[in-house]
Amino acid sequence: MILVTGSAGFIGQAVCTALLARGETVVGLDNFNDYYDPQLKRDRVMRLGPSERFSQVQADLADAAALDALLARYRPRRIVHLAAQAGVRYSFENPSAYVNSNLVGFVNLLEVARQDGGVEHFVYASSSSVYGATRSSRSRSTMRSISRSACTPPPSAPTS
Repeated sequence: MILVTGSAGFIGQAVCTALLARGETVVGLDNFNDYYDPQLKRDRVMRLGPSERFSQVQADLADAAALDALLARYRPRRIVHLAAQAGVRYSFENPSAYVNSNLVGFVNLLEVARQDGGVEHFVYASSSSVYGATRSSRSRSTMRSISRSACTPPPSAPTS
């Protein structure tokens, strides 16, 4: 059993589709918030079709009790964590949405996975955006996202 968080997102739905195509049993988790059209998210999940190998759960990562119940019910051995609050500009309007989803939710998921003891693999793909390399986190003009490639040395760079 594989748990995919953010299963109603563009990438999450594609990951669920690929896992199901290779014969895996998948439980998707999404809170279906309204940052993007919730109907679009529901339509993505519907494309996964009725299947004995797929279950969709609507819950919020910030709700530790809901995560605890989910892991107790489904007992996933692998977790693909893709859920995150999206939207860089939205973070200035509603920073608590980012804290709850991208920080509290992430820690909650790590904790229930650790306490469950049966999770063998945990893949963390993103927290939507990672910020840094600025002198002031209050200035929108200096705030920028750091890509993974910015942290990776060029192929010709020495590795030691």
